Amino acid sequence: MSENNEICEVTRIHSDIVNELITRIPDEEVLYDIAELFKVFADSTRVRILYALIESELCVCDISALLNMSQSAISHQLRVLKQSRLVKYRRSGKTIYYSLCDDHIKTMLDMGMEHVSE
Repeated sequence: MSENNEICEVTRIHSDIVNELITRIPDEEVLYDIAELFKVFADSTRVRILYALIESELCVCDISALLNMSQSAISHQLRVLKQSRLVKYRRSGKTIYYSLCDDHIKTMLDMGMEHVSE
C-alpha cells in the first residue's frame, strides 16, 4: 500500500473486531447530534463568548464591549449558543444575563485548549 493511498490491498475483514465495534458505535442520530454540537464550536466568536461566560455571568452589552462587536452580532451568536443548550439566561428587571448551562462546556473548552497546546 502506498503512503498516499488508503485503499486496502487485502480484502480480509476482521469480523470479530467489526462485530464488536458495531455494538459500541453510537446510533446515527446520536452521532449527528454530536457533530451538530461541535459545529457550534467552529466559530471563534462563539468560543470567545463561551470563554467570557466561564469567568462571569454577562449581559449582551457587557459581551459586546468585551469583544468589541455590535450588540446585534452578539445577540445572534447567543441565540445559536442557547439553541445548542450551551448557554442559559436569567432576567433581572429589563436586563438579561447569560451564563454557561453547565460545567461540561468548560470541560470541552479546557480539553480543546489542551489538545491545541500539545
